[in-house]
Amino acid sequence: MPSPARNRTEPLKQLKRSAELTLCACVLVAQSMVAAINLLIPQLTSSSVHPSSSELLWTVDAYVIVFAGLLIPAGAVGDRYGRKGALLCGLGLFAAGATVSALATGPVPLIAGRGVSGAGAALIMPATMSILVRTATPEHRPRAVASWALAAGLGGFAGNAVGGLIGQYLPWRALFWVMVPLAALLALAVVRTTPRTEKSVGAAIDPLGATLLTGGLVAVLFGIIESPAHGWTSARIGIAFGVGAALVAAFVGHALRSRSPLFDPRVFGSRRLRAATLGTAASFFGLFSLFYVNSQYLQYVKGYGAARAGLAIVPLTVGMILVPRFAARWSKRPRPLVGGGLLLIGLGLLGASTAHEGTPYAAYACWLLVISAGTGLSMPALALGVVSSLPPHQAGLGSGLGTSAREVGAALGVAVTGTVLASHPGFTSGMEAALRVVGLTVVAAAALVTLGYRTGRTAPPAADRAAAGGAVDERAYGQSRTR
Repeated sequence: MPSPARNRTEPLKQLKRSAELTLCACVLVAQSMVAAINLLIPQLTSSSVHPSSSELLWTVDAYVIVFAGLLIPAGAVGDRYGRKGALLCGLGLFAAGATVSALATGPVPLIAGRGVSGAGAALIMPATMSILVRTATPEHRPRAVASWALAAGLGGFAGNAVGGLIGQYLPWRALFWVMVPLAALLALAVVRTTPRTEKSVGAAIDPLGATLLTGGLVAVLFGIIESPAHGWTSARIGIAFGVGAALVAAFVGHALRSRSPLFDPRVFGSRRLRAATLGTAASFFGLFSLFYVNSQYLQYVKGYGAARAGLAIVPLTVGMILVPRFAARWSKRPRPLVGGGLLLIGLGLLGASTAHEGTPYAAYACWLLVISAGTGLSMPALALGVVSSLPPHQAGLGSGLGTSAREVGAALGVAVTGTVLASHPGFTSGMEAALRVVGLTVVAAAALVTLGYRTGRTAPPAADRAAAGGAVDERAYGQSRTR
């Protein structure tokens, strides 16, 4: 007969499991909208909305630009005013944006709705990670972060699969209408299952710093995304990168002088934080390059329909689901995980670059499995590396930083791949060249990240003090709150 103590603890364990599932579902849905719209481009082009080529590009990119640009301030907002509240507000904005897009009769409201949904996603992602980090015990934290990273990775697959099914069988508006009740159900699940975490009064909002950093990220992302259409050396792209660099530099100067900055740039004195951020960006640089060419290769070269093309990427999920279970055993030794995982991603992309019209799908799928294994090996360790480099009360800020690296890497992967494709007369030759460039870049990044994770001191004293905010120990921070 179960003991009374066991009966008392069992509901709490079930609550934690249900909360983790709910938070990961929120992550998956928010991340899926990055990729889902790509498979609806043919429908949108011929629809009554009649977007121009530029408006079509902004329909795809508005979500990513707003999402990535607001992530770091949104993480700080959740840390300061409440993570559960930030998550619920994010789901509300996500649903409101989807409603505006679904009702759009022209390109402007469609793009605006995508931007509002992106703002919602910017609140969702850091809040979910922060709640998991704050509520998980130290021994269970690597598993919780691995689950979050898995959900983020599977979001790309879910977006491709759902976008493909809707693109083939339903009107394009169905994508946005589906998201409205889904966001409402997730909000209800958050209310019922997710605990509130202690607010971090030490977390700074810093409106000026947030404006400078957001403006800088938006300008850089604009330059990256627009570069395939206008050329990397065009005046428009040069101005965008110049404005982005100036705003980021202004943010750094402001943060170094401010008594309560959004975050102290000296945290990047930590070698491990630099390595984890680079590795996160490199992994999504490779993955989204693959996503970009995959649907075109399967539809235009192999002759698959949209739904079949969306589902044909299923092998990419196998390693993401299975490998983290084994990798968690070595979470205290992340160096071989991140280095080996990134190396597998790069080698898998190089293998996929050999695919052509006569390549059997089974052979192509094998390379997807290699990439999948590398992603499952490295992604949880990289996510934990970014978050653990900041003090626990800044977990939302750390998650925003890591997710910003993901989105910048993803945008750069698509831009570089699109540029290389445009410079080749045939798609197959362009795909081969693009995946080769991206694969070699990821392999090089694997070497740099492995060096960054080498044993020894990972931060100079100034960076340690900046990262810790004077109290690295979680209990010391909690005590300072009660005095």
